[in-house]
Amino acid sequence: MSNNPRIFSAHPHNTPCTRTHQIGALILITATFFFTRLFNQSFPPSPCNLIHDHSSQNVNLRVAKSNGVLWPERGYGSHLSLNIYVYDENEIDGLKDLLYGRDGTVSTNACLKGQWVLRLLLESRFRTRKKDEADLFFVPAYVKCVRMLGGLNDKEINQTYVKVLSQMPYFRQSGGRDHMFVFPSGAGAHLFRSWAIYINRSIILTPEGDCTDKKDTSAFNTWKDIIIPGNVDDGMTKTGATISQPLPLECPELQFSGPEKLGRVEYFQHLGNAKFCLAPRGESSWTLRFYESFFVECVPVILSDQVELPFQNVIDYTQISIKWPSTLIGPELLEYLASIPGQIGYSLLLGALIILLSSITCLNFGVCFSDDVINQMIARGRQVKCMWVSSPDSEACYAMQAVMWELQRKVRQFHQSAEAFWLHNGSIVNGNLVEFTNWKPPMPLP
Repeated sequence: MSNNPRIFSAHPHNTPCTRTHQIGALILITATFFFTRLFNQSFPPSPCNLIHDHSSQNVNLRVAKSNGVLWPERGYGSHLSLNIYVYDENEIDGLKDLLYGRDGTVSTNACLKGQWVLRLLLESRFRTRKKDEADLFFVPAYVKCVRMLGGLNDKEINQTYVKVLSQMPYFRQSGGRDHMFVFPSGAGAHLFRSWAIYINRSIILTPEGDCTDKKDTSAFNTWKDIIIPGNVDDGMTKTGATISQPLPLECPELQFSGPEKLGRVEYFQHLGNAKFCLAPRGESSWTLRFYESFFVECVPVILSDQVELPFQNVIDYTQISIKWPSTLIGPELLEYLASIPGQIGYSLLLGALIILLSSITCLNFGVCFSDDVINQMIARGRQVKCMWVSSPDSEACYAMQAVMWELQRKVRQFHQSAEAFWLHNGSIVNGNLVEFTNWKPPMPLP
């Protein structure tokens, strides 16, 4: 078996190209262009292509008030119905430290960027202010931001979390199974050094599913935790004109420093000219470049082997993106991308057209018909990009709505823990037979 690299080429051999071939190619391309446009107008892409085929499993699918995104009723229910209790910062001693630092000097505005879950939960129609009605509990914290701004060091974060958890009877009753924590960065739950002891059964919301922060073990468990989208710039997601309107096509010399430094707006405008946007890993496996690709409308090419993507129960990522092995980044990747229908093949034909029709702008003409496969992927991505937008759960097809569906799947009728016992009359007691209503914090943690 040959070890030579595989060449992804649309033309495995060369054939003599006569003027008759050139004229025939022109006629074929022109006919293809008109018939393709006629077909696309008559039969718009079906949103069902975004979804895995569950028909063989007899699963009933329903539309979750979104742009074509279907949620399987099995495991989720027919409608959203859950109650989430958000701990108040004044309710638990230590919560303010996790939100604003030991001195209370860390600004909320400085920490909100990228940590949209708390803000939207406080506004959510699913929020309850009664603990005994709650299906799930949310523990608010901005520890990544607080740590970066010097509000708490690693040791203080660990001690404060332990202090906070010792004051939560409901956390002790369920062993933390119905409590949620958000860790918004590549560090994940490792920001809380003792996470594996105290919140290893809790629900973690994070954009990161890899072995985070260069640790040997991952804090992410695909069966209980939820991957949330990274926070996309609001200017890209607002209705109407956005900062990602394309510039005239060109091949710019991008400058990331010095007097000619490329600004944020110009960066997104240049991305808008591309058909493919590379999404490599950063310090950890997840990358914001993946989500941004959908708003500048290019096909994301994921170059991160360990990446975990959100909402995999409803989105078939093979329909809207490409994932390429990070060990093969180089000529092989370029050859593959160029071999996708509408790339190399059409480019060669366009080269012939330049000779025949020098009066036609080949680039503009080519955009009309040479990118059908790519444009279909972009069109399918356009239908789901709303799920990356951090808007309230009352909005259809937004990140918070999708998170609520995933959370509903986590709700249990009954929770047990090593510290909770129950008697014949259904009462919950601790190891000393003290009824749950009489549990008094702080309670020593195991």
